Amino acid sequence: MPDEMSRPLVPGWRESGGSRQLEASLSDPNTPTIGILGTGDFSRSLARRLVASGYQVVVGSRSPARSVALFPEEVEVSSQMEAATQADVVFVAVFPEHHSTLVTLKSALAGKTLVDVSNSLGINRDGPSYAEHLSNLFPDSFVVKGFNTLSAWTLQMGPRHGIRQVPLCGNSSKAKDLVKHICHRMGFIPVDMGFLSSSLEVENLPHHLFPSWRIPVLCMLCLFIFFYLYNFIQEVIHPLVKTGKGAFYKMPIEVVNASLPSVALVMLALVYLPGLFAAFIQLQWGTKYKRFPDWLDRWLTARKQFGLCSFLCAVTHAVYSLSLPLRKSARYKLSNMAYQQVKAGVEDSWNDEEVWRMELYVSAGIMALGLLSLLAVTSLPSVANTLNWREFTFIQSSLGFCALVTATAHTLIFGWNRAFAAARYPFYLPPSFVLVLILPCFVLCGRLALLLPCVAGRLWKIRRGWERSRQIRFALPGEDCRNGVEDVSNV
Repeated sequence: MPDEMSRPLVPGWRESGGSRQLEASLSDPNTPTIGILGTGDFSRSLARRLVASGYQVVVGSRSPARSVALFPEEVEVSSQMEAATQADVVFVAVFPEHHSTLVTLKSALAGKTLVDVSNSLGINRDGPSYAEHLSNLFPDSFVVKGFNTLSAWTLQMGPRHGIRQVPLCGNSSKAKDLVKHICHRMGFIPVDMGFLSSSLEVENLPHHLFPSWRIPVLCMLCLFIFFYLYNFIQEVIHPLVKTGKGAFYKMPIEVVNASLPSVALVMLALVYLPGLFAAFIQLQWGTKYKRFPDWLDRWLTARKQFGLCSFLCAVTHAVYSLSLPLRKSARYKLSNMAYQQVKAGVEDSWNDEEVWRMELYVSAGIMALGLLSLLAVTSLPSVANTLNWREFTFIQSSLGFCALVTATAHTLIFGWNRAFAAARYPFYLPPSFVLVLILPCFVLCGRLALLLPCVAGRLWKIRRGWERSRQIRFALPGEDCRNGVEDVSNV
């Protein structure tokens, strides 16, 4: 089977005098010749994408005869000096520790744009960046940092199957504009990150491991460990101490299933709690032109991750609940209960209260899971981009609070009157469904407080620009009012 990389990507290429170039009908005098220094996987994929975008590409190699078979026929493979001389824009695709070996090309690269695509082995917090080091080695060239966030697979498959945004930075606006044009022509979206001093941040981007997920995931894990141990004490340790019979078989499913909804409800409450804090802080300050504390800023920006973690726990809880009747222990309990009823002569064990309780809390749980699914789907960028701001806020705010109310009702109905039974307090510890209701009820009460007309009106004015410390008051539009704001500066 022929190598896929050897198939012509742009028709009309021909060889003339031992070099490969475009036919005159396809040539454009304004299109720069692209040079690539390096013959690795990234260079190979980059060359293929550039050729598919209509560029003439020349690759510089220390061993051209050995490397020519690695690239498509449309790419010219020559020595590094020849590539540096012919190219207008040069992609430096060699490992950063080998940048010093390119110093011999300094005269050939003078006045040209160098694109540094290298990455460090880990997060570099101290600097300097590799792009800055390359700029020091070639002071007469214009260094642009970019394309380091793309993988060879993304370049090979194209932007439709990978990342579209490409961060770029450099000190020369002309060089950046040239690289932006190349980026656009390749099908990617360039993002200007400023001067070359930002290159350290750009180089560290590929090494970040879910930075916005760390606090939500850590919070979810801590809550799960807490509720798991709490339910373990109540469901396993207490029967062992009281009757001497161990119930350790409950650990894999029952204890986990009792912990997951608690985590899901608390995580959902944590999605809307920072919004309440922000609203009350603005009411206290009497202005919106003041920064929130750093911890609140980070919390507000992580609400999406908190919500998705809540959705994960809720879905897992639903799967665990469906598997409860499939367990061997559940079958034994059911058969024993039936035997005890026959032995006691009980013909009808129907209990209207228990039947209604289960019907209601299962229905509320299904509704809450459905609303959470809608919130999770609309948080996807591909879906959120199709919604306007009012639609997005309606789903994420109004329906989000409906999901919190429904999930809280699911827990309340599940508890029913069992929260008042003394047998439900082993070691004088309240049931987990009582403990978990504290934070959601607090959030819902805070939301109701913000809906009071006196509070909602003041908050609306603050978010429209009103400040308590200035002599401006809101009024209905009229002859003396503009945009609903009355000028009382003469007061």
